[in-house]
Amino acid sequence: MKQLLIRADDIGYSYAVDLGIARAVHDGLVRSVGVMPNMPETARGVSWIADADIAIGQHTNVCLGRPCADPARIPSLLGADGCFHSSREFREHFKAGEELVDYDEACIEIRAQHNRFVEVVGREPDYFEAHAVLSKNLNQAIHDVAADLGLREQVASFDPMAVVTCANTPVRMVMGSMAPDYDPAAFIRSTVEAMTDGETVVVVCHPGYLDNFILQNSSLTTPRVQEVDALIDPELRAWLEAQPDLRLIDYRDL
Repeated sequence: MKQLLIRADDIGYSYAVDLGIARAVHDGLVRSVGVMPNMPETARGVSWIADADIAIGQHTNVCLGRPCADPARIPSLLGADGCFHSSREFREHFKAGEELVDYDEACIEIRAQHNRFVEVVGREPDYFEAHAVLSKNLNQAIHDVAADLGLREQVASFDPMAVVTCANTPVRMVMGSMAPDYDPAAFIRSTVEAMTDGETVVVVCHPGYLDNFILQNSSLTTPRVQEVDALIDPELRAWLEAQPDLRLIDYRDL
């Protein structure tokens, strides 16, 4: 039996993103949602999915907005304006062989975001990972904090063929939204068709609608809207449910 987990990242990113994710949950295929604890729209977005039977995870964010921790305790993570370094800054430093993140400071912020997550969601996260940032120290801090808190860590991967783990379950993580001519429904179908028996694959999506904040702060725009439409498409749902060897799961099943 194959297992497919469709995950929606970025609750809290913006009002419009939250709208799209909520629709993909209530009218669509999404059963695992990642929350960015530090963002101003997080509480509102969580309230829109609170009554859904889904897995809700901590999508730790250190590249957008302001921190949950005392800024004086985490200077390596912040720019002069008191906001996190951008993902572009992380990429540039990573390519130069430079580590922006101080490990101890990362642990402080991760724990502060966990506290905020529990405050907003009202329970522990069903899974634990980080918004895409190229940093070995951040990844190590996520791993160590998850282990200390006894949480289900989703190990990060940017290689669609690499096998990583979540709760000791081997999984592959795939994301097609950065590809030219991206077709979300076709991507999900081709992913399922390429899966082998016994394999678990996490499809990472970023459904959402667009507002000025997302247009000003993210390079991922049109694919978000396309993903909402694909994930609420009854034809795609029917096709997935018709596959005799496929089980649709969420993080609580791992």
